Amino acid sequence: MSISRPPAWVLVPGLLGAALILLPVTGMLTRISWAELPALLTSESSLAALRLSVWTASAATVLCIILGLPLALMLAHARFRGLTIVRSLVLLPLVLPPVVGGLALLYTFGSQGLLSGALDLFGVQIAYTSIAVVLAMTFVSMPFLVISVETAVRGMDRQVIEAAAVDGTGRTGILRHIILPLIGPGLATGAVLAFARSLGEFGATLAFAGNREGVTRTLPLEVYLQRETDPDAAVALSLLLIGVAVIVISAAYSRRPQSQQ
Repeated sequence: MSISRPPAWVLVPGLLGAALILLPVTGMLTRISWAELPALLTSESSLAALRLSVWTASAATVLCIILGLPLALMLAHARFRGLTIVRSLVLLPLVLPPVVGGLALLYTFGSQGLLSGALDLFGVQIAYTSIAVVLAMTFVSMPFLVISVETAVRGMDRQVIEAAAVDGTGRTGILRHIILPLIGPGLATGAVLAFARSLGEFGATLAFAGNREGVTRTLPLEVYLQRETDPDAAVALSLLLIGVAVIVISAAYSRRPQSQQ
C-alpha cells in the first residue's frame, strides 16, 4: 500500500465535489437538441462571436507573455520590503469581480478616464472597441501566467545558473539559454491557462468593451444574449465553450511533469 495515497474517508467528499462540478454540465447537456446543433453553431452571429473570441484571446495571450513573463521574473528575484503587497496587487484580478476590473479599465482608458487626455491627443479610442476586449482579457488572464512562471522560476536549480555565471555568461545569455528552457513547461502552462481564461471572459469585457456584434461581442456575450432570445442556441454555444475549455486545460496539464500529476 502506498503511504502517499490519501485515507479512504476522503473518497466520499471527493466524489461529492466532482459531482458538484459535473452534474450541472450534465444537466445542460440534456437540454441540447443534437439534431439542430450544427445549424445553431454555424449561424452568422455564432461564427462572428467565435472568430472574435479566438483572435482576441490569442492576442491577449501574446500580450500576457510579453508583459507577464518579465513581471514574473521580477517578482521571483525581487527582495524588498513590501514585496508581498506588490505581489498581491499584481494578482488582484484573480479575486476581483471581473465587472469591477472592467470598470477600472473604463475609468482609465475610457473617454472620461485617467488617460483620456493623452489618448485624445493621439486620436486613439480604446473603450468599446476590439482593443478594449484584448485589454480586458489581458487584465483578468495575466495573473495565471505570472503565477505559473514565478513558481517555475522558484523551482529552478540555482546551481546551474550560478555555474553559468561563474563561466562568464551574461544575464541575458543566462535568461535565453538556461532560464527560459528550464521554465518552458511552466510558461507554456501559464500561456494555455491565460488563453482559456481569456476565452471565457465576460464581466470585464461587457463593462469596458460593450456588446457590439462583430466588434466586441465575444462568445460568452453571445451566450448571454441568446439566453433570452434562443435558449437552444445559448446551450449549443455553451457546449462549444466547454469543449474548447476541456481541450485547453487538458493541453495545459499534459505539459506538467509526470511526477507532478
